[in-house]
Formats: sequence, C-alpha cells, structure tokens
Amino acid sequence: MNIHEYQAKKILAQNGVKILDGVMAESLNGALKATEVLGGKSWVVKAQVHAGGRGKAGGIKLVNSVEELKEAVKNMLGMKLITHQTGPEGKEVKKVYIEKTVVIKQEFYLGIVLDRNLEMPVIIASTEGGIEIEKVAAESPEKIIKVAVDPLIGFQAHQARELAFGLGLNYEYIKDFIKFTGALYKTYSQNDASLVEINPLVLTTDGSFVALDAKMGFDDNALYRHNDILALRDLEEEEPAELEASRYGLNYVKLEGNVGCMVNGAGLAMSTMDIIKHEGGEPANFLDVGGVASAETVAKGFGLILKDPNVKAIFVNIFGGIVRCDRIANGIIEATRTTKVVIPVIVRLDGTNAEEAKSILNKIKIENIITAEDLGDGARKAVAAARGELS
Repeated sequence: MNIHEYQAKKILAQNGVKILDGVMAESLNGALKATEVLGGKSWVVKAQVHAGGRGKAGGIKLVNSVEELKEAVKNMLGMKLITHQTGPEGKEVKKVYIEKTVVIKQEFYLGIVLDRNLEMPVIIASTEGGIEIEKVAAESPEKIIKVAVDPLIGFQAHQARELAFGLGLNYEYIKDFIKFTGALYKTYSQNDASLVEINPLVLTTDGSFVALDAKMGFDDNALYRHNDILALRDLEEEEPAELEASRYGLNYVKLEGNVGCMVNGAGLAMSTMDIIKHEGGEPANFLDVGGVASAETVAKGFGLILKDPNVKAIFVNIFGGIVRCDRIANGIIEATRTTKVVIPVIVRLDGTNAEEAKSILNKIKIENIITAEDLGDGARKAVAAARGELS
C-alpha cells in the first residue's frame, strides 16, 4: 500500500525526521488558508498523487506570491497528471500540498528498500538528488552507495558514517546526517514499510538535513498491525481492477501488454509472463488465482482480465496440486456462461485431474477455447492469438 507525500511526511516527523511545515488542501480556499497558517511570502505547491516524476509533469510549482499560488492551484486541481509512472491515462489531482520554502545548499538521494537477495533492508544514498534513482543506477552507478542492515542488529552509527563518507559530506554535517538516517531507518522498521524514499534530501544553508520530498510504501501483509496506516489508504489512487480482485482473494496487477494471464501460484505466474515475453509477446497482467481457486474465483478472474480493452487473448496456465484441474475447467465453463468471451482463450492444464479437465473442455466444445499441450505450446498459441495469427 502506498500513501501520499503529506501523509508520509507526518509519519516521518513523528519518528524524528526533519521536514518543512506544510498543509494539505483540496480546494483553492483551503490553499489560501494554508498560506495564512504557514506564513511567509513564497511556497511550493505539490500535486498529491501516487506517482513519481511530478515536477517534470507540472505537478510541483514554486510560487512567490498569493496570486501565483492561486494560479498554480487552479491549474493543478482537477488536472490529469501524466508521469513516467502513471501511464498515458495519468492521474487526476484532487489534493495539493502547500509547503514552506527553504534555501538549499546541496541535494541528495536517500532511500531504504528490502533487498530480497540479501534478505535485508538496504539503505541507498547518492549525491544525485532530485533525479530518478533508476536513471542514476543506469548512467552513473558509481554515484550510488549501498549499506545492508541486519534487521536483528539494527542500523548502526558506523553504517551512517560509511554513507556520509561516500557522499563526501564535510565533518561538521556528519553528526546531523547520522541522526537523520537513524530516524529514517526507525520509520522504515517500526512501520513495516517496504519502501521509504527521500528525493531530494537537502542540506540547507544552516547545516540541517531536511526531507524535501517523501515516498512510502507498506507491506500489505503487515497492515493488520497498523490500523493507523491502513486508515490513510486512498482507494481512488489505486487501480480499480486490483481493488476488485482483492475482494475475491485474487492477486492481480495490471500491466501494459495484450496477453491476459490466469495462473495459480506466484512463481508459475512469473514464469508464464517470462515465457510470453520469450515468445515475443507482452503480458497484460499478473493474475494468481491462488491455491484454493473455485469456479467462482476463476470466473471473477476472467471478468477482471476482460475488462482490460488491450487484452486480445487469454492464457490460462494451471498446474494442478491443491487446485484440481477439473475445478479450473468448470470455472472456465462458468466464466463463459456469465461473461461474454469473444477473444481466444488458450488453456494449459497439468497435474491433478488434468486429463479429466481436458475431457470436460473438449466435451463442451466452447467457442474460442483452445487447449495447449504444454507451457511452451500454450505461450506460442497465446502470443499468436493476440496478434491475430492463430488459425
């Protein structure tokens, strides 16, 4: 689960991370009242959407008067903000964050994310603040410093010094940097975060480190421990199909391709997407119907996939274990009765009751249902069907 910048900054401040004063507003009047609360003569207006790259897309504006603020807020509220993370459809801006300004001496990047290979949180720092870390990693990997933190030991001062030396900080700033990074790690660990990113982290002219921006994501499986964080969830920022899937216990993630995927098991789902790519296709989604799939959940899965207008073919790839293949076959039949399926559906079933399942599908002879012999055959047929090349 992700949250907005203004929400993330509140959590950071509660854990001792220094931020600038700011006020969230959902209207022009609210924004004007924010300037009265904050004081001063210049502010930054920030669009609040769950996406990075807001500045380049016109979602962050520095204003030096109330009149400039009025213009910025009017233009921002209601706009479709399109960034490299939103896709071409963009996201509507319904909230803005009005924040005080500060005089910046230097900008940095600082983030914490789980490294699944190391099975540890990794703190990432760079002198290239304000730039997407992916771009820095691709073009200037030598400018990225990483420190892995053993969660059983916790973040240590010597690790903060290692980061500080890597960033080339002068001695007089190191003590404050150690305090800042320690507070950031505390925020990450105590809130079961999956990501905490400060970009940019700024060193001000008075020698303080301040989180000028903030992004936080949380482990969905741990939210039952954090009702306060769960209350911050903004459902309007989430993909509608993914929300609907969660109601039925389905794991669904929308992608940009045209081959819909329905698979049981996350590992098999990843392999299925890989082989579709290998065959020259593009998966349209990740959909794991789980280990206790029923005819109803399979039908719901079909409904979710078919809501995506980009999908030109569906690849059903099931390995029967706990989920029997005949149950999936009946689910496919049920789906065709409740949802109009006008695109090719390639079905590969293997494992428990696979032969019975194939017999069920062949006996019914549903239009557009095509069986596959194995994983490779299924992927080839699905890609060809999506291209309109399957005879």
